[in-house]
Order: sequence, then structure tokens, then C-alpha cells
Amino acid sequence: MPELQPARVAVYLDFDNIVMSWYDRVHGKNSYQRDRQKIASGAGDPDVAERLGAATVDVGAIIDYAASFGTLVLTRAYADWSAPVNAVYRSQLVARAVDLVQLFPAAAYAKNGADIRLAVDAVEDMFRLDDLTHVVIVAGDSDYVPLAQRCKRLGRVVVGVGVAGSTAKSLAAACDQFDSYDSLPGVQPPVVEKPAKTDTAESRRRKAKPEADPADVLLERALRLETERTDEEWVHASALKSLLKRMDPSFSEKGLGHKSFTDYIAAHPKVAELKEDGNIRLVRLAPDAR
Repeated sequence: MPELQPARVAVYLDFDNIVMSWYDRVHGKNSYQRDRQKIASGAGDPDVAERLGAATVDVGAIIDYAASFGTLVLTRAYADWSAPVNAVYRSQLVARAVDLVQLFPAAAYAKNGADIRLAVDAVEDMFRLDDLTHVVIVAGDSDYVPLAQRCKRLGRVVVGVGVAGSTAKSLAAACDQFDSYDSLPGVQPPVVEKPAKTDTAESRRRKAKPEADPADVLLERALRLETERTDEEWVHASALKSLLKRMDPSFSEKGLGHKSFTDYIAAHPKVAELKEDGNIRLVRLAPDAR
């Protein structure tokens, strides 16, 4: 029996779309439009800076989700990277090997510049890289419906990611699978703050809470993704390790001080639970992490 070829994934992010949509999701409909001038000026308005901080997009959550489908062959993000609102993401995008495609301001480049450039690149890639199996489109605009349909006709599995409340139903329907950014593992749901109770005991407790160990975060995210993919409570340790390596190619249990992957799992009891049945090792989320 011939071996199945591993899935190979191309990811395309309409970054402006996601940033604006998530800002509106956190702060209310049309909030980005109302704050656009202050955001664009990058003048350091403390109120706007705080609002932008509260609406920070978790780039890692998107890329890790895409990696759950297979090996990332290429990842591109389209935006005006000279704009302060996008520039703050450049270092972490580059750190995740994302190609940054520069789009010029709308007045010079036209309203649908990102849509057109992204679609042209994606279709070209379909013909240039015939081993691509999955296309992940991170956007919510209905203008991407023809792209999703074309990719499907060319035999690719099309996965969409968009912000809840800002995604066209037609785009979701055109994809083989569509998931809300809000629901991705690691993404914190937006919280509507109550001005009169901004300094409650609970808020102070959250501020004082130490940040989670990065290894814990990576492991938990991988477990949630693999559990969702297989629809099984227990997942194979080998499959989990493969996913971890796709999410973070630098991952090494030995580099983290563990003799084996089993020892690595056992060292994170708050996140993962291990079960051994002969030579088979299974892992699931620990009760505290569910």
C-alpha cells in the first residue's frame, strides 16, 4: 500500500481585515472606524494605545491552528506594514517565518488591494505548487468567495478563519471548514469592561496572576487542536509530538531537560494526562485544563 503524502498547507492572512474586525469585536461595532484617525496617526494617545492593547491579535494562535492541518509550506500576511497598528506585529510575524507583503495606503492602492493581491498570489501558488493540499484563508470578506471556490475546484481543502460577527456567511459557506478566530485554542474571548468596577478584587487578582509557562501554553494548545481534529478524548503521543514540531520547529523535549517525550508530558500534570497501554501512549487534557 503506498504511503499517504503528508498534508502541505498554504496560509494567507488579510491582516488589516483581522486587526480591524477584532478591534470591533472587542470594543463594539464600527469602533475601528471611529478611532481610525487616531490609530493611523500613531501619536501615542494613551486611550487608543490601551484600546489597541486590549484588541491585540494572537498571531501564534492562528499559525498554530493552520499547522494542525499539516506542514506549513508558505505563510503570507498582507497589510500596510508602515502603519503603526500593523508594525507592532512585524517582529512576531517574522519570528514565525511569515512573509510580509507590503500593500500601500488605500488612497494609492485602491480599496480592495489586499483582496486582489492575496487572491492573485494564491491562485498562482495553486499552479506553481501542485503538492499543496490545504489553503487557509484568514479573512472575513465576501470578496474571497471566488478564491475559495477556485481553490476547491483545483482540488484543495479550503479552511477559513474569521472574527465572529464580522465574517460573511457566504465566505463560510464557500469553505470546506470555517472556524471563528474567537474559538481558536489560546485566544481569550473579548470581555466587555464595566467602567464603574475596573479595580475590583478580581481584576487585581488577574493582574497579579503570573504568566503561564510557554511550554505549558504550547502543549495545551496542541492538545486542544489534536483533540478537536480527531474528535477523541485521548490522542496518540506520537501525533501530538508531530503537531508540536509543526507548531514550533525548535521544540525539543531534550532541549527542555527531559529524557523522552513521555517524561515531558509527565512533567506537565496541570495540562496533560498520560495513559500507557503496552507500547501505546495516549495523552489527554488534564481535568484542570478542560
